[in-house]
Amino acid sequence: MPSGQGSGRSWLSPAALPFLGPAHGLVLAVIALPALYVVWLSLTTSTFGKAPTFVGLANYAHALTDPYFWRALRNTIVVVLIVVHVELLLGLGMALLFASGLPGRRYLLAAVLMPYAVSEVSAAVIFRFLFDADVGPVNLALAALGLPPLEWSVVPAHGLVIIALLSIWLHLPFTFIILYAARLAIPTQFYEVARMDAASGLRTFRYVTLPLLMPAILVAMLFRYIFAFRLFSEVWLMTQGGPARSTEVLAVYLYLDAFRFNAFGSAAATGWLMVLISLLLGAGYLWGLRRQMTSDAT
Repeated sequence: MPSGQGSGRSWLSPAALPFLGPAHGLVLAVIALPALYVVWLSLTTSTFGKAPTFVGLANYAHALTDPYFWRALRNTIVVVLIVVHVELLLGLGMALLFASGLPGRRYLLAAVLMPYAVSEVSAAVIFRFLFDADVGPVNLALAALGLPPLEWSVVPAHGLVIIALLSIWLHLPFTFIILYAARLAIPTQFYEVARMDAASGLRTFRYVTLPLLMPAILVAMLFRYIFAFRLFSEVWLMTQGGPARSTEVLAVYLYLDAFRFNAFGSAAATGWLMVLISLLLGAGYLWGLRRQMTSDAT
C-alpha cells in the first residue's frame, strides 16, 4: 500500500508539517491573533493618548444597557429580515424564470448581474437622486399618483426602507446566481417523471424543485444573513444613522464608538456582541442545512 493511504498513516505526517506551517502561520497572524487582541481590547478602556486599563466586562454591560445599542440592534434585525427574505423570493422567482427557457436570457443575465459591477458609493448616489424629496423620479411619480413622498431623510421608517431597497438591489445577484446554478443542476429526469404523472406546475415546484433547492436556499440565506448583519456602507452613505441616530445599525454604532467617540474598548465589545448574535442567527440555518444534507444521505 502506498505511503499515506493506510489507516495507520495519513497525509498529516511529520514530513507534511513544513508545507502546512506557512498556511497555518498566515491564518494565525491574520485571523487568530487580531481576534484575540480585540477580545483583550474589549475588556479594557482604551482611547487615543491613554494606556488601556482593564475593566472586565464593563464595556459589555455598557453596551447592553445603552438604549442606542438596542435601537441599532432592532434596526439591524428589521433591515436584515426584509433584505434577506425579499432577496430570497426575488432570486428564487428569477432563477425559476431563467431556467424555464426565458428568451434572450443571456442578455438579461448580464443585466441582472450588473449591480455587482457598481460600487456602493455610486449606488448610494443613484438612490439618493431617485428618492430625492424635491426632484427624485420616484417621489415625482408618487406625487403624480396622489401618494405621499418618501421623506427618507427625516422619517426613520422611510430611511430604513430605502436602505433595504439599496441593499437588495446591490446583493440580489449573489442570491440569484446561487439559486440559478442549483436549479440548473437538477436532473431533467425528475421533471420528465412529473410530466408523465400529469403533475401541475405548482405540485412539481412543491415536491420536486423546492426540496432539491433547499440546500442552496439555506446556504444563500446563511451567507446573506451574515453579510447583511454587518450592513454599514448603505446606511452610512444614505443617512449616516440619522436623523438623531434613528436609522443607526450595529455596524454604524460600532463605527461611531470607535472613530467619533474614540472608545475603542466599547467598540471592540460591540464587535464581539455582533459576532455572537450572528452566530446565534446562523446556527438555525446551519442546523437546517446539516439536517437536510443528513436526510439526503440516508
